[in-house]
Amino acid sequence: MAEPTSGLIKTVRVIDKFTDVTGTWVAWLNVPLVLAVAYEVASRYLFNSPTIWSFDVTYMLYGTIFMLGSAYALYKGAHIRTDFFFERWSIRTRATIDSIAYLVFFFPSLILFFVVSWNEGWYAFQIGETSEQTPWRPILWPFKMVVPLACALLLIQSVSETIKSVWAWRTGIELDHKEKIEI
Repeated sequence: MAEPTSGLIKTVRVIDKFTDVTGTWVAWLNVPLVLAVAYEVASRYLFNSPTIWSFDVTYMLYGTIFMLGSAYALYKGAHIRTDFFFERWSIRTRATIDSIAYLVFFFPSLILFFVVSWNEGWYAFQIGETSEQTPWRPILWPFKMVVPLACALLLIQSVSETIKSVWAWRTGIELDHKEKIEI
């Protein structure tokens, strides 16, 4: 079988390393999330003095972690798929399905999602949109801009995944085997 070119391998490794690093950075957002929740619980139940900001901070941090962690989940193979069918197929069959799915469905829909979410975030910035859920009323554009950032990170990682799947489709050899994640 043909060996992958060094440029192909380097591209995959650089993108995968980038996603691994950004995924680790995103994971550190759990620290302020836990601190905000702990502060709210202590403030509410020990001092009978709930905060006006905790709800907004927690949903924004959790949403940010969830969205920005999606590229890392793609890198690790943690997204849901019908493994009971998928694992029975040959490497070439799986790679063919993945390659076609990335090119026909994933890239076009993610690019559209990026454009729409960028427009929403930019509009929120332009009008100074604030939340109306609590009296704190935080600005929303940083939270709304997380969506196009997540799309960009997913697009970057999907380039690596597409290269891997096309290579496996052509050769029958996986460049990078995903970790099996049990739930």
